[in-house]
Amino acid sequence: MFLPDPELFHEDSIPADTKKLNDKLVALSEAAPDMWQFSPAAIRQARREGKSAFPMEAQDPKAESFSIEGLSHNIPLRAIHPDKRSPRGVFLHFHGGGWMLGAADLQDERLKQMANDTGLTCISVDYRLAPEAPYPAACDDCEAAALWLATEGKTKFNTDFLAIGGDSAGGHLTANALLRLRDKHKLTPFHAAVFMAGAFDMSGTPSTKNFHEKLVLTTNDIQNFAAAFLQNNEDRTDPDVSPLYADMNDMPPAHFSVGTKDALLDDSIFMANKWIQNQPDTELDIYPGGCHVFQYFPDLAQTQESRKRMSDFLNRLIG
Repeated sequence: MFLPDPELFHEDSIPADTKKLNDKLVALSEAAPDMWQFSPAAIRQARREGKSAFPMEAQDPKAESFSIEGLSHNIPLRAIHPDKRSPRGVFLHFHGGGWMLGAADLQDERLKQMANDTGLTCISVDYRLAPEAPYPAACDDCEAAALWLATEGKTKFNTDFLAIGGDSAGGHLTANALLRLRDKHKLTPFHAAVFMAGAFDMSGTPSTKNFHEKLVLTTNDIQNFAAAFLQNNEDRTDPDVSPLYADMNDMPPAHFSVGTKDALLDDSIFMANKWIQNQPDTELDIYPGGCHVFQYFPDLAQTQESRKRMSDFLNRLIG
């Protein structure tokens, strides 16, 4: 079981550069208009233009775009390959954004760093977004992508090593895809899973219900994202909606990372503790003062430490 060191939660444990970034993000949030007064399309466009707290990432000119057949439509995928060696495997990535924002081409720099550090081709999935396409659309698309990689993708990329992962809402979709492959298709093809501040309990953990600091993701944001995704029509303790309520047998080795200043802190702690009961090869990294998906900010020392820890975990399992 993971029992976090209380020292991690002390203010004097927060590195100076992390504290400086948090202060900046809070100030930006307090000065900005309420995001929820705008349409999802407008918010998406603003983010694509760099009008958000998150830094823009340059697109990889060597990225490969293609699509696969989904349940009802073709699903776009974007592959980022390592620069100086043949791929050693594939990492299937589901982006964050509250099931409402984000796209497969908005994290090329992060995926390129992972590709070069691990030798894995990183494939990001352009799943359908809420509220235009509510649950289970995103889950269906990510399931289809994972199933395709487990069956046809091995041949396309000439590899047997498969890893999977995602950040925030993408962590939720990662767990959901693994469970669906196991339960619906009787497949457990992935050798590793990486979760970065995932959302695992849509009924709400204590930290998601009580985080009101204007630091990237608040309780109000979580409630609005969940309402757009679920349309308030789903049983939020259904394991297909909230993976924390699922049986965790036959899950792959997993790495969880989260910061102490993240509304989804409890989700990671609770899920990692449930995961390790069935899969001993489970890691949980908690970063003092780290905001939600702090790994998006490349100049932060904790960012590079966390990215390295994720790559080290994958490299160990690739062997």
